[in-house]
Amino acid sequence: MPDSNEIRRLSAKWATGSGWPQRLEWVEVTGVRGWTGQRFHLRYPIMAVVGENGVGKSSVLQAVASVYRSPKNKKARFASDFFPDTAWERITNATVSFAFRQGDKGSEKSLRKPGERWRGNPQRPERYVEYIDLSRIQPIGARVGYTKLVRSPHKEVSATLFDKLRLDRFSQIMGRTYDLARMALTDVHSKRAVPVLAQQGATYSGFHQGAGETMIAELLQVDLPQHSIVLIDEIESSLHPRAQRRLIRDLAERCREREWQVVLTTHSPYVLSELPPEARAYIMQVGTARTIIYGVSPEFAMTKMDDVAQPECDLFVEDIRAQTLLTEILVEQAPHVIQRSRIIPYGAASVGQALGLMVYQGRFPRPSRVFLDGDQATSVGCINLPGDDAPERVVFEGMRAHNWGSIHQRVGRPFANVADACGRAMVVSDHHEWVADAASKLIVSGDILWQAMCSEWARTCLAKDDAVKITQPIEDALIGLGPEALARPRSASPSVAPPAAVSVAPPVATAKAKPKSGASPSGPLPLFEL
Repeated sequence: MPDSNEIRRLSAKWATGSGWPQRLEWVEVTGVRGWTGQRFHLRYPIMAVVGENGVGKSSVLQAVASVYRSPKNKKARFASDFFPDTAWERITNATVSFAFRQGDKGSEKSLRKPGERWRGNPQRPERYVEYIDLSRIQPIGARVGYTKLVRSPHKEVSATLFDKLRLDRFSQIMGRTYDLARMALTDVHSKRAVPVLAQQGATYSGFHQGAGETMIAELLQVDLPQHSIVLIDEIESSLHPRAQRRLIRDLAERCREREWQVVLTTHSPYVLSELPPEARAYIMQVGTARTIIYGVSPEFAMTKMDDVAQPECDLFVEDIRAQTLLTEILVEQAPHVIQRSRIIPYGAASVGQALGLMVYQGRFPRPSRVFLDGDQATSVGCINLPGDDAPERVVFEGMRAHNWGSIHQRVGRPFANVADACGRAMVVSDHHEWVADAASKLIVSGDILWQAMCSEWARTCLAKDDAVKITQPIEDALIGLGPEALARPRSASPSVAPPAAVSVAPPVATAKAKPKSGASPSGPLPLFEL
């Protein structure tokens, strides 16, 4: 889970079910830019949309921007502004459907373009929408109207000074102390505001600022009303990693105080890691088919968007603990397999169940296998890791039964210290804390201790039959065999037929008695939308 207090406070308020009397619940797009009825759910006050270029992230923002009428003092936006007819495209038989709440009342409406014109605009609910597109990253001097300002003699005639709170927010996000910030107007243009900053005795304008400074200054100077919806395209643009994290934390605080909804697009692992799993939605496109997967890990998202590694087979696991366990099993039992595979943590177990169904349906472009932790119920297209419990419990209990094996030699600590630290850690009620608890007593990193334990467990505790259940499906994938054998456990009766491939969202996963770290506290996440 994210560590920032701002996200924790926002999650706590959201979990109560109170607040946010104006709420967009989902938007569904058909007949536009390859969208064929996929539904995007807003299940957290800040939703991050991630995916490769061209999969439709900006289309999600534009669809959301289309479904509300603007207040009378705000420029109106329409679906036709975002999805126009051109010399190359004609939009027909298009629909943008949506569900929303106003107070205790929930409704569903749609915008439709059966022919030449969009229908349904007057029936839209009213709400303040702030749409921040990529024009913000254009340098001040290159923007329309600002070139004239530079080329003409000019002077500042008025300015809106940032108050202390706004200036403190600006300094916090940028990671340095500013003496003042203001949005200034000149005698050349009465509506072309220029950000002006001062720090360490120097004053400089947007013509001499960094792009990140200008972007954050312009973002913070806007006073958005209570219950607004804020849409930001590629939020990380021009910002270094720490500034990205601080901006998300600032947005979280504003969302909690003013009950905003924020939808943003990103390619940044730093943005994703600041948000809880339910706030992440990955758009995957295979051929012409789009799938929206919720609850993905930053590692999964970055791996799916990166092409540096060239493995023959993708192996998906819940988290880094499971990643280490699977790695050590393969190193011990099938080293030829690990050299040809890439192991990717995906996040919540419900994501793994969604991926397993995709594997079973043959929807991945390369051979893939999906692993669930041993304490999860069996699921179509998935393989359970050895044991009937969480990896930490399986490994700790197995090694205790083998008197801790040679772990002490692997980590360079006395046997008595290792036995005592690991034994005491198992008294802690939350098994997710066992590794950290033991590692702190032994003064080694948790990763080193866990790798040593998994390696020793795979060597001394893993039964041959259990190892084959892990290695054989991967070997099958590498030689080109399909996933049909994953439809049921290998021990199942041959008379039990595998389930048919489905074309709708699969059933929700069965919740654990105690959710894993990183899972939604309210239960399993929805799987995916087709």
